[in-house]
Amino acid sequence: MSDTQTLIENRPPSVANLFTERVEATPDAEAYRYPVPSATGEGPDDWKSLSWGEAAGRVYAIAAGLIDLGVQPEDRVALASSTRVEWILSDLGVMCAGGATTTVYPSTNAEESAYILSDSDSRVLIAEDASQLAKARERRAELPGLKHVVVLDSTGVEPDAADPEGWVLSLADLEARGARYLETHPQAVKERVGAITADQLATLIYTSGTTGRPKGVRLPHDNWSYMAKAMAATGLIGPEDVQYLWLPLAHVFGKVLTSGQIEVGHVTAVDGRVDKIIENLPVVQPTYMAAVPRIFEKVYNGVASKARAGGGAKYKIFQWAAGVSREYAKTSQDNFRRTGSASVPFGLGAKHKVADALVYSKLREAFGGKLRAAVSGSAALAPDIGYFFAGAGIHILEGYGLTESSAASFVNPGEAYRTGTVGKPMPGTEVRIADDGEILLRGPGIMEGYHGLPEKTEEVLESDGWFHTGDIGELSADGYLRITDRKKDLIKTSGGKYIAPAEVEGQFKAVCPFVSNILVHGADRNFCTALIALDEPTILGWAEENGLGGKPYAEVVATTEVQQLIEGYVQRLNEGLQRWQTVKKFRLLPRDLDIEHGELTPSLKLKRPVVEREYQHLIDEMYDGSREK
Repeated sequence: MSDTQTLIENRPPSVANLFTERVEATPDAEAYRYPVPSATGEGPDDWKSLSWGEAAGRVYAIAAGLIDLGVQPEDRVALASSTRVEWILSDLGVMCAGGATTTVYPSTNAEESAYILSDSDSRVLIAEDASQLAKARERRAELPGLKHVVVLDSTGVEPDAADPEGWVLSLADLEARGARYLETHPQAVKERVGAITADQLATLIYTSGTTGRPKGVRLPHDNWSYMAKAMAATGLIGPEDVQYLWLPLAHVFGKVLTSGQIEVGHVTAVDGRVDKIIENLPVVQPTYMAAVPRIFEKVYNGVASKARAGGGAKYKIFQWAAGVSREYAKTSQDNFRRTGSASVPFGLGAKHKVADALVYSKLREAFGGKLRAAVSGSAALAPDIGYFFAGAGIHILEGYGLTESSAASFVNPGEAYRTGTVGKPMPGTEVRIADDGEILLRGPGIMEGYHGLPEKTEEVLESDGWFHTGDIGELSADGYLRITDRKKDLIKTSGGKYIAPAEVEGQFKAVCPFVSNILVHGADRNFCTALIALDEPTILGWAEENGLGGKPYAEVVATTEVQQLIEGYVQRLNEGLQRWQTVKKFRLLPRDLDIEHGELTPSLKLKRPVVEREYQHLIDEMYDGSREK
């Protein structure tokens, strides 16, 4: 048995066990850094640190407080908060109490939040602030099983006479309660951690399905313990690393990073404020970080815009340097694949050296100057963006996984990474490509199933453990995976959010009386757009009533009046959607879609590839400027 196999197979039942081992091994080492706004609210934040021992003191107090509130093993405790150090401490506290964390995005609306809390049967909600508490109060009648709400930041939280006695308490209250409980039950948390079994539920993460309500993905403790060990076994992270963690911890990608850190013991700087990333990077000086493609797109677009603003000469230098960067990356990766050496021809190396002094070095400084590697996941990274950063010395290692596979199923291997692929399977994970090209996965990271939905589980999880991802891919002879397509119509934005276009399209048809057909687009894009065809008789009738009579359909839909009319309905649609589902731009088609042009099936179903291909110029127009070509 190899050292890697030994490391993975000899894993404890849970991350709670790994956490107690880490605390015992390095109690005084730095574990977390987190920002504290300055007293005046102006100027840069102060950054504070927690050692592993200090973190454990808080984690165990939270765990004991939850036990005192009546949380039993596998009881769900929901966490509705942005990424902050208290999220991690609370999640570890839930695990050490033997409970299971239900993750809720803070941007989730009150209705869907209530559904998740109800479906998961969460007994306690840990809410970030007054706004998250307000959602629970609004829907309290629908949540008889929710016994307590713990608020992380009590600023602006007002008492409500309708709240049951003791229903709302602060995190400080919970920790104080836990400290008192430990005085009389000193072994309580240790006993709970010791009793955890590998198959015990640790996390419920809800994902959007193609239709209807989100499904709860049941991830037992063993998933996270395996992921922690597998991440360490890749060699991509080590004890001297500094991670910058800003990803949403309600998302499986962010969550898995906390497990790997505990196993390895490096420092993690935690701040989920996306608008602070550029400011934080030079302060944190991370050696690695994970992100979704949209962040790299934004950085690239920002650099390009800055160069453009600097005048024609400066922009020409940037364009030249970008071209050199891509050529350098492609050449060095090709050479490494063939010979094991990333060498490039002398002339290209000389050009790269000049471009480095003019452009790339400044880019690396913007990332803090010490970034060894960045991991990109949740959606495909445009290869041109990947090659640009690779040639500039910022190595983006694409990975692949799903909520159902605990996030990290594939990752590019360090120096041998290949832009445009998602790398090789994580140690201990198996992969095969089905006859129809679908990617199938098997291993310790695969979910137990969907919460309360055995029939949905059976659709994707075979009895022998193979999981159907719904994605189409190709494996190279030496094991690198390339994602080529999606088996289903479910689309994923470059920010990593799943969207069911048919659901959004159906909602628009419900609010707009003039629509005939609509196609929502957004796969691997940073926002959603729509192609809309109007019902000709209906819109021509409206035109007659509004001074536009006598004009043909194509002219009517091109008028400012009709554009504004449909804009109003798009805004109404967006009011009922989650932020990431909203349609930011749309174009009205010059004619309706039909069977004759091959855009609709005989049963009048939309043929998405045909419509997107035919109107690609309109789609490109809507995204023009959102990503540098």
